[in-house]
Amino acid sequence: MQCAVYDTYVEKKDGKTMHFDVIVEENTQQEKAIEYGKQYLGSVGQGGQKMTQEECQFCHIQEAQPVVEREITSRGYYIQQMDGCT
Repeated sequence: MQCAVYDTYVEKKDGKTMHFDVIVEENTQQEKAIEYGKQYLGSVGQGGQKMTQEECQFCHIQEAQPVVEREITSRGYYIQQMDGCT
C-alpha cells in the first residue's frame, strides 16, 4: 500500500510542541488527515488544540510498513509519534 505522510506540529495545552506524522492511504484528502489528527489529539488529552493545513502539511508518499498498513486498513490512519507526544 502506498501511503501519504502528513508532517504535523501542534502546540500543546502547556505551550510545548507535539511533532507527529499522520499517515493515511495515498488518495486520502488532506482534510481527512487533519480530522484523523484531531481524533489522535483528543485521545491523548490535547483535544481542541489548533490543527489546520498550517499545522498538518503533506510531506511525501511512501510504501506502508505492515503495521502501518494494518492500522490504516482497520481505522483509516496511523500516527507516528515523534517529539513531545508523551
